[in-house]
Amino acid sequence: MHVHILGICGTFMGGIAALAKAAGHRVTGSDRNVYPPMSTQLRALGIEIVEGFDAAQLDPAPDVVVVGNVMTRGQPVIEALLDSDIPYVSGPEWLSREVLRGRWVLAVAGTHGKTTTTSLLAWILEHAGLEPGFLIGGVPDNFGVSARLGRTPFFVIEADEYDTAFFDKRAKFVHYRPRTLILNNLEFDHADIYPDVASIQRQFHHLVRIVPPSGRIVWNASDARLAETLAMGCWTPREGFAREPGVEGALWSARPVDADFGRFEVLEGDRSHGTVEWSLLGAHNVENALAAIAAARHAGVPVAQSIAALAQFRGIARRMQLRGEVQGIRVYDDFAHHPTAIRTTLDGLRRRVGAERIVAVLEPRSNTMRMGVHRDALAPSLAGADEVWLYAPADLGWDVAEVAAAIGPGAHTRTDVDALAADLAGSLRTGDHVLIMSNGGFGGLHGKLLAALEQRFGGR
Repeated sequence: MHVHILGICGTFMGGIAALAKAAGHRVTGSDRNVYPPMSTQLRALGIEIVEGFDAAQLDPAPDVVVVGNVMTRGQPVIEALLDSDIPYVSGPEWLSREVLRGRWVLAVAGTHGKTTTTSLLAWILEHAGLEPGFLIGGVPDNFGVSARLGRTPFFVIEADEYDTAFFDKRAKFVHYRPRTLILNNLEFDHADIYPDVASIQRQFHHLVRIVPPSGRIVWNASDARLAETLAMGCWTPREGFAREPGVEGALWSARPVDADFGRFEVLEGDRSHGTVEWSLLGAHNVENALAAIAAARHAGVPVAQSIAALAQFRGIARRMQLRGEVQGIRVYDDFAHHPTAIRTTLDGLRRRVGAERIVAVLEPRSNTMRMGVHRDALAPSLAGADEVWLYAPADLGWDVAEVAAAIGPGAHTRTDVDALAADLAGSLRTGDHVLIMSNGGFGGLHGKLLAALEQRFGGR
């Protein structure tokens, strides 16, 4: 079967492409923004990618078109598709029908931490010999791919609350029908489709309603909005977690051994299961780990085995990923694009590097960021950095200078990526930690900055 995927370079749709290819289908696709790591992964799989959304890509006609939620009415390929007799489905619908049916689905939902938690859970099951399938919104180093079919009933999926397609405005995750569900947290996001946080809670409630009574809901007991959501109705056994002991409703908690949470003790009630020693940092990742441990146990993995697996977890592309080092200046890539994620990522890095200088570089690229919804929260979220550089593209729609003014003299704005790379490279000092944050490619800033640093320091 020839499967053609519209919006193929998004992390979710790229994962769909990988699964379809592994299932033996001929897979092609198109997108407007093609950048690593997904473009690299797709080409390595031998999947042909067309740039743009013109109608000609439907000739000759594929057997089915899988439509990503980036697609809208008015795009030539969509208008041609609707005028044709070619069958079409959304990505979540195709996944549910072709991959998830009959499998034990472990889904990870929440505003933050989905990619990390999904990766941790998939790795724990893999380490335990369960060979799970998975679809993750990133590329875990332990696997080198974002998706695979797997060889057992277990399938781990990053469960996004964003809408499904232009013809299906339900949240993606209601298609997945999980038996094990992780709820990490719940905040306002996706302002382009949700008017308020209550509307997001309603979608999470719909997800909770489809978890069977034999299943398990693992939830962050410190999150008041999740508690409100579960109070709307829950028919499945729950296990709560919290980053520290004493939180009401939390069965799982942790006791830090190191200030940066590079080591922490795993507690189930008053019982200690042992100490995690791993490469990740930050209290937010402790929560992610606790959730994964609890979900894995529901699938039959002993806690001690999960702790052993976490010691071998090697991280995820674009999650505090070290992209390079020049003259003692370390450049990191991170997906953080919500004030809470920015704040927790900076806090984790600060705990690791102490008094060394942190330089934060932010591209406000998500739809919610571009709408200016979070702009009042940006300055406080960036307070953990010693210096801040804000990228302000011409079509942003609001003035980042207001955020820079709230931060103070350590903040700078630039409207051009090349100028940003050059000016930033000229200002950095040996020992600096540069945290580049965007949910896109940021115009290749990481490579441009490293090249500028090499030129400045002569490759030293």
